Amino acid sequence: MSDDLLLSVYLHAPILQTAQAGKLGFLNRLRGLLEPRGWQIEILRSGARARAEAPKRPGYALFNMERPTHDRALTFRLAYHYPYWRLERVAERWRWPIALTRFDPAAIEAEAARNFAQRLRERVLPGPPPVRGDHIVIPLQGHLRRQRSFQTASPLRMIRAAAETGRPCIATLHPKEFYDKDDHAALGDLARRFPNLAVGGDTPALLRDCAFVVTQNSAVGFDGLILGKPVVLFGQSDYHHVTLNVARLGAETAMARAPDHAPPVERFLDWFLRRTSLDMMAPDADNRLLAAMKKGGWPV
Repeated sequence: MSDDLLLSVYLHAPILQTAQAGKLGFLNRLRGLLEPRGWQIEILRSGARARAEAPKRPGYALFNMERPTHDRALTFRLAYHYPYWRLERVAERWRWPIALTRFDPAAIEAEAARNFAQRLRERVLPGPPPVRGDHIVIPLQGHLRRQRSFQTASPLRMIRAAAETGRPCIATLHPKEFYDKDDHAALGDLARRFPNLAVGGDTPALLRDCAFVVTQNSAVGFDGLILGKPVVLFGQSDYHHVTLNVARLGAETAMARAPDHAPPVERFLDWFLRRTSLDMMAPDADNRLLAAMKKGGWPV
């Protein structure tokens, strides 16, 4: 084997253990394509030291939801729900080709899209039919008090903009994020200032009967689309095509339009997932994955 055909796969727990046990389907399919072509695959624990040393290793590298460390590396990420994946040169979702591609709903057949969206909803978000209630769901991510480069406002300013509509608002915390005492104090101050604002709750349940979703670019917003909910984005995203974008419209206009916003979501879901992602259950899954690796610069 040539050193040039070495793939170092850098993973964090728990996906590291899943891969080591041979149960990560995406990696298994990738292995099945590369090993017959003479590649060797090594699974390594990711971390600061491993990432620093990665560019010095021969061959190529693959990261999961992390920024690639050199020009021979790619990153892979679930496209919100299995079996859909992305294999990309950059980690920022709003810089992916799908985010920069124009969505043309006229190119997607309506009945096929409707059937696909219904099956998707029943599989990934089972439960009673969604209803359009009065409250706004605001799924939070991290860095509540800071406006980052891909955001039009900090999460706290986003919450305030939603609360100023006068509608009942519920800001829910991300289970994997750490919120310090200053974050909790800031949320408490907002809740005292706006009696229509509550903090915390069961996000999936609140999502199913909300009026619309306000988020930076949370995966909860994508689930909102699956449930037919309008989505207002305060940040750049890969699924912006059928949302109300605050950077373009302004917060006040986006919020005002949200209750009646009715984009062609079913056609979008069909396009975004079934037609443009790496669908690991598709008949041409191997060809899609090979094409993505070639596009990423790997010699396959």
